[in-house]
Amino acid sequence: MTAAILRAGARTFLSVRKHRNYRLFFTGQVISNIGTWMQRVAQAWLVLSLTHSPVAVGILALCQFMPFTLFSLIAGVVVDRLDAWRTVIGTQLTQMVLASTIAVVALAGIARPWHVYVIAALMGLVQVLDAPSRQTLTFRMVGPLELPNAISLNSGVFNGARIFGPALGGVLIAAAGAGVCFAVNAASYIAVLAGLLMMRPQEFHSVERRARSRTLYIGLKEGLSFARNHEQIRLMLVLTFVVSTFCLNFNVLLPVLAKQTLHSGPQVFGLLSAVFGVGALIGALVSAHLARATVGITAAGSAGFALCELLIAPLRTAVVIALLLFLGGVCFTTWSSNTSSLIQLASPDYLRGRLVGIYFFAFAGTGTLGGIMAGWLTALGGTELSFTVAGVAGLSVSLYVWLRSRSVPLVEERPAEEPLAA
Repeated sequence: MTAAILRAGARTFLSVRKHRNYRLFFTGQVISNIGTWMQRVAQAWLVLSLTHSPVAVGILALCQFMPFTLFSLIAGVVVDRLDAWRTVIGTQLTQMVLASTIAVVALAGIARPWHVYVIAALMGLVQVLDAPSRQTLTFRMVGPLELPNAISLNSGVFNGARIFGPALGGVLIAAAGAGVCFAVNAASYIAVLAGLLMMRPQEFHSVERRARSRTLYIGLKEGLSFARNHEQIRLMLVLTFVVSTFCLNFNVLLPVLAKQTLHSGPQVFGLLSAVFGVGALIGALVSAHLARATVGITAAGSAGFALCELLIAPLRTAVVIALLLFLGGVCFTTWSSNTSSLIQLASPDYLRGRLVGIYFFAFAGTGTLGGIMAGWLTALGGTELSFTVAGVAGLSVSLYVWLRSRSVPLVEERPAEEPLAA
């Protein structure tokens, strides 16, 4: 029994065990992601404390995610022109400086809402470049064979931090104020930067380099053209756009579900958020263990996620809703981690940044539209209508992708190259 558990653990954390560079990156991310979630909670709390206005918190969310809507597509073109390792060092260092700045302002007692908005918007701009660069760097660290495993582990780190970060942030806010959370987040970037600087670039997997496009517009046009003409990538982008727009609006729906539908308080809201995070963490670890990305598994994950939302729609029992959110979390990371892997595995080296940028536009850039739509549907017919529309939309697009995938050949994993310096 013990031996079987050890074998399963070794398979799940294969990329960590096998690749020194990725092991350094993974360790830094475990620390830094907790700090990131602490900062998100502290930002919202500070704005609410200063303004006593939920609308002001909504503006904060707009500042955080609007950069993805506006710049994700162009960011992918830029990423293809830069060295991913050096880019991530630069983006992480910039985020540390921004976190330190808001920490100083908050600890000095001079914070105003516009300070938080500006820092949130600047961090959003940096993350637009950071996100596709980290995905590209992950490929360089582990190569194509372990890419599905590594992406699932990245997702596991993020969702594990989603569970612990807000809880630690809440404790620190109560004990010492939001400024301390910002300071802790700033310090957490030291772990990431130390890991990045300790990497051995000569061990990165080689990638094909081509002459850069004459303009950003031409580079973006090349990426969009490839995505449109590649059946598998097109299917994954359609699936991501619909599921992200209709089904990923928990930041709007869960508070309303807890307060108005279940007539409960913040404790229930916290519970519902936490169980989804636990499910997402388990789903990421299962995907890492399987280390195999297929269109069928991806469509099954998105369908399961949508079905859970559809089943939640008429419910009024917190325990049953929590169980469905847990299952939805498992399905969510099964879908999201496999989608990212399939897009990267199908991408030529010289277009990977652009195609990942298009993916992040579909995944995060639609958050503003989805949030507005979810709010309107909830005002029109409560959370029951919002979850019903989300479930039907998600199931419909998942069925469409699955039916289309039967005529799409799976991307074969390329043989591992010998690690070469960039």
